[in-house]
Amino acid sequence: MTVIVFVALLLLGAIMAGIIGSLSGLGGGIVLIPLLTLVLDVDIHYAIGAALVSVIATSSGSAAAYVKSGVANIRLGMFLEIATTAGAVAGAILSAYAPTSYISILFGMALIFSAANSLRKKQEGILEESSLLAQKLKLDATYPDGPNTQIAYGVKNVIGGFSMMGLAGLLSGILGIGSGAFKVIAMDSIMRIPFKVSTTTSNFMMGVTALASSVIYIQKGYIIPTICLPVLVGVLIGAMVGSKILMATDPKKLRFFFAFVIVFLALNMIYSGIKGRI
Repeated sequence: MTVIVFVALLLLGAIMAGIIGSLSGLGGGIVLIPLLTLVLDVDIHYAIGAALVSVIATSSGSAAAYVKSGVANIRLGMFLEIATTAGAVAGAILSAYAPTSYISILFGMALIFSAANSLRKKQEGILEESSLLAQKLKLDATYPDGPNTQIAYGVKNVIGGFSMMGLAGLLSGILGIGSGAFKVIAMDSIMRIPFKVSTTTSNFMMGVTALASSVIYIQKGYIIPTICLPVLVGVLIGAMVGSKILMATDPKKLRFFFAFVIVFLALNMIYSGIKGRI
């Protein structure tokens, strides 16, 4: 396969990954790595490096809108980034030495978990009073719900959420994904933050987490322009197309369909890892 053909296929695949990631709510990186490793036979470390670059780009673009709207909790996000960044650096270091077959199996399991989490029923629960630690750290805030309405919410179980964020960062560093599902669970289920705030704050955090991991991957030589540039352009185009499709169709049906696609990719990753093909 010539370089031109490889780049063209990579660009088309990245566009599809961006579309699927946008429609499923799981991001392009979670589809991109199976595409690179299973279809284009790219080493999983280079695939993870390319996925991290795409996470940084897509997170930065969407996070700007969330921060401007006032929905994302910046203070909470920066506090939790301490855990995710430390975990991401540790995960990136581990990934450089872990057998690729183990990474493939772990990635498949994370895919299945993320797909299942994308289908779970989201409940908007407002916690009125924060825990003592959350009050001291001033993590409670408000978010807009209409042109002239602000809804106040509290935060609880700061230590539990902080610990879960460390795990999310570790998985992000090892697997090259944003680990948004784990971050949302940390804020939504453990810290009892409203779902709208947890998803937007998670998106704001993903770029910083991926950036911390990417530093290690750059040092190891796993981020190369030939792969990353087409991936970056393709995922951004796909994400924009996917957002337009999402506005014109039923998102619930789309999430079910793409959840099955992602589970299929996950099972292939696990099988290839067990057989030692990756």
